[in-house]
Amino acid sequence: MPGTRGLRRTSLLFAALGALVVTTACGTGGGGGGDDQGGGSTIRIGYQAFPSGDLIVKEKGLLEKALPDHTVKWIKFDSGASINTAFVAGSIDLAAIGSSPVARGLSEPLNIPYQVTWVLDVAGDNEALVARDGSGIEDVEDLVGHKVATPFSSTSHYSLLAALDEAGVGTSEVELLDLEPQDIVAAWSRGDIDAAYVWLPTLDELGKTGETLLSSRELAASGKPTLDLGVASTAFIEKQPEVIAAWRTAQAQALDLIHDDPSAAAAAVGKQLGIDPGDAAAQLKQGIFLKPAEQADDKWLGRPGKVGGLAENLHSAAEFLAGQKQIPAAPELSELEKAVYVEGLSDAVSG
Repeated sequence: MPGTRGLRRTSLLFAALGALVVTTACGTGGGGGGDDQGGGSTIRIGYQAFPSGDLIVKEKGLLEKALPDHTVKWIKFDSGASINTAFVAGSIDLAAIGSSPVARGLSEPLNIPYQVTWVLDVAGDNEALVARDGSGIEDVEDLVGHKVATPFSSTSHYSLLAALDEAGVGTSEVELLDLEPQDIVAAWSRGDIDAAYVWLPTLDELGKTGETLLSSRELAASGKPTLDLGVASTAFIEKQPEVIAAWRTAQAQALDLIHDDPSAAAAAVGKQLGIDPGDAAAQLKQGIFLKPAEQADDKWLGRPGKVGGLAENLHSAAEFLAGQKQIPAAPELSELEKAVYVEGLSDAVSG
């Protein structure tokens, strides 16, 4: 059973949401949310199929129950690059996306008007570089001359570039292939690629016939951490801040479930991923999940008047991407601090 803190937050969620002022978005452009025939507004959420509290929120229908006057539309994406494209098109309002694509999205030439509202997880062993059995690849240096796949503009892409840089291997010495997770599995099964940097659950599939060379947990220890973040368009935040508050509270409830009742969390995630709860539990253990209250720590999002270290993390990622010629230049740290939305965060994670 969940701890009393989790139960208290559950009651606070519905008490707080009962007082929400429901607003109707004006048009669908700019991430303001589309109009709904029921008189409320549509919340368009981009999600990815990796083990996280986000899948728990979706599986348990927390937002649908808490926001009955809104229509919640969950739209599946395979990578951060496609989510950035959707934000540029104004077709989603909130999303789960990696820190590297966020750093790219906040930089030129994209300059996407969105803000970070939550830390879903810190990448650990749930993202890794794996080499095919029999490929002769035993370390990162051995990737020279081989085909290595990863979804470009993702946290895995960032981590692969960081691993190559750390090993002194130039990107021109490796044949890098831009493949989405499901395409990586297909290419792997055909023998078209020798290695891949990707996340769960695809990572587990490759591990059946491959060997892990390096994980994102190890890269984080060497100064190149990656995270999965919740972001929302600035226009949506300005029009419906109470929805952001509700979304944060639901995400906090999901984090409580992961920490207080891992079996229930695994069951929910397993249903979303279509896998056994035991496998889902093992995958959840490979990620690093903050306690809700930690979201407002100086190390992460911070608080009004003192944005946390997340802005510096994004700045470091942008500088690395610029050095790798992935973006023209990194934004100023002050600009990235503005892209971290901390208003109301303490209220959502207290209790």
